[in-house]
Amino acid sequence: MTKKLLMLLALLLLASSLLPAQTPGDQGAAMAHWKGITAGFAMAIASSLCGLAQGKAIASAVEGMARNPGAAKAIQLAMLIGLAFIESLALYTLLICFVFEK
Repeated sequence: MTKKLLMLLALLLLASSLLPAQTPGDQGAAMAHWKGITAGFAMAIASSLCGLAQGKAIASAVEGMARNPGAAKAIQLAMLIGLAFIESLALYTLLICFVFEK
């Protein structure tokens, strides 16, 4: 099994060194319509993962507040800061989608 894995790794390394040697050609027109589709997929993935992360953060914060009501203010503040950071990831993805759309 180890020899097969080593041979596969050597083959991949050899093939990856030959890829930059190809001529680029005229791919501007051929790739233009893929930019919007790629941006849509990137935004969909970023939004869905940010939504999952925000749900997990809120669930954990509510559980922490239920266990220790005295620390509710500190937990709420940390949760809001965390939610802002999580949401910023989706906003950065949106910004990148608009920048590379040109």
